[in-house]
Amino acid sequence: MSPPVSPVSSASTIPSRIDVVVIGGGMAGVAAGYELARRGTSVAIVEKGLVSGEQSSRNWGWCRQQNRDPRELPLAQLAMRIWAGLNADLGEETGFRRTGLVYASGNPADIASWEKWSQIARAFDVDTRMLTTAETAALLPGNSRNWVGGVHSPTDGRAEPQLAVPALARAAQRAGAVIVQNCAVRAFETEAGRLSGVVTEQGPIRCSAVLVAGGAWSGMLLRHHGVRFLQASVKSTCFYTEPAAAVTEGGISMQNVALRRRLDGGYTVGLSGQGQLQIAPWGLMQAKAFWPTFRARRKGLTFAIGRQFFEGPEAFSRWRADSVSPFERVRVLNPAPDRRLIDKGLERLRNIYPQLAGLKVAQAWGGMVDSTPDAIPVIAPVKAQPGLFIASGFSGHGFGIGPAAGRLAADLIRDDAPCVDPTPYRYERMIDGTDFGNPGML
Repeated sequence: MSPPVSPVSSASTIPSRIDVVVIGGGMAGVAAGYELARRGTSVAIVEKGLVSGEQSSRNWGWCRQQNRDPRELPLAQLAMRIWAGLNADLGEETGFRRTGLVYASGNPADIASWEKWSQIARAFDVDTRMLTTAETAALLPGNSRNWVGGVHSPTDGRAEPQLAVPALARAAQRAGAVIVQNCAVRAFETEAGRLSGVVTEQGPIRCSAVLVAGGAWSGMLLRHHGVRFLQASVKSTCFYTEPAAAVTEGGISMQNVALRRRLDGGYTVGLSGQGQLQIAPWGLMQAKAFWPTFRARRKGLTFAIGRQFFEGPEAFSRWRADSVSPFERVRVLNPAPDRRLIDKGLERLRNIYPQLAGLKVAQAWGGMVDSTPDAIPVIAPVKAQPGLFIASGFSGHGFGIGPAAGRLAADLIRDDAPCVDPTPYRYERMIDGTDFGNPGML
């Protein structure tokens, strides 16, 4: 079942000509469209389904710097500054609150990893501190576990995915962006070697630049046009609860289960490191590039062959610009949640917090988390194809860093001074394999 998403109005027709076409109405695409529109660049956001219909509304809602890969940390820091003023800037509720995040563990290896990260954090002036057993207990009152220790980031926070992305989309519209939903982009058009437009199911749009921000579907569209994009997806399960006792106002990660307080008084619950790898043709073809990441995260994965094999983002598909594409056949990627994981999450929370013994699930959903081999997104131009830009492969981090990722994408498209160093996010590492043997942090 899909999570309830705040609705966004849709233009009845596509524009015939625009400066930039953004493909995808998730966090990355909408944030980029918002940044472009507010700077005076005409932009159309074209979404095959609904704005925030896929993973951008199905994530945990964490906005964090804590435990970020150092390559991603400048983007995360900028995102936190943007989040802090976003409600006021948009004039709408995104659900953002700077309530802090706590990680707790009984595993000494986790503590050692966080100690190492804390040394990195100090170089970036991140507000974070290691916790002793007693300090962890003090920050988690009512928690029944005797944790070895933890780490606390008081300036990190939370937001509501079902509110934030639609709020950004409506702000983009007010700034002049055109948003067209239930309209798939089938193909790119080129002229004199440069990208000159797209063909949608409603017809062509002429433009000078295209940003592919299609989440789990980006790789399929890019490969169709001969652009190599290494991307693998894992099915996750998440749920939110009915209003319950306040054990935290922020977020807590506790060895295989995480929770985040919601505006409605319930909790969004996720299973850390747990997911299902659905076997698919393209996934098998790129297995070598993803082997280090798979080896590092194998413990929490299960495996299955399902619809993904034949019609998902990693299936083998070919189509013509004048015929129905895979993006029209699957308007919204809506995998079923794993009931086993839901039950496991409830059991763990009830054991850890006895006061949550009556906790009830309000809604559960599945989602597809797309990743790159190094777990770092691509936010970059494709030098071999002038006019083509990518903002994809966010590896489960896209919601929290999304406002900054959109700003960086807009900088690159407009050739403005980049808000952060774009080097770690360059597309060409997909070709030369830079850092692919070094899986990023979760």
